[in-house]
Amino acid sequence: MSELKDRLKNDLTAAIKERDKVRTGTLRMVLAAISTEESAGSSQRDLDDAEVTKLLTREAKKRREAAEAFDQGGRSDQAAAERAESEVISDYLPKQLTDGELSELVSAAIGETGAEGPKQMGQVMKVVNPRVAGQAEGSRVAAEVKRQLAG
Repeated sequence: MSELKDRLKNDLTAAIKERDKVRTGTLRMVLAAISTEESAGSSQRDLDDAEVTKLLTREAKKRREAAEAFDQGGRSDQAAAERAESEVISDYLPKQLTDGELSELVSAAIGETGAEGPKQMGQVMKVVNPRVAGQAEGSRVAAEVKRQLAG
């Protein structure tokens, strides 16, 4: 079993004992998503920490998008609940890169690939994405690459 999945299960037990409804519900949902992912496909398998992190990133993004949609629909109570779930999930994700750190990584990748325009964005993204892995959202990375290649 992955270390992260084990931590999630232990934290769920603690949240149940503390009667923390938001944390309990969120961790149960995350563990259910992990179980579903493990049983998907032709055979049962265990997810490693990298795969669990990718799943957590996806779940946190869903919560942020849902909160935005609820805000636009005038449902601030539901948006707050989605944000609370997103915060619980983000506790298990790697620390996000600052704008400065992301900019440095992109600059280095542009230097390595020798890219000189927006048409070569794909080459830069191939180099940057493995380095960023879970520390910045893909749209944020793409925006920074596009900004540096255009300028």
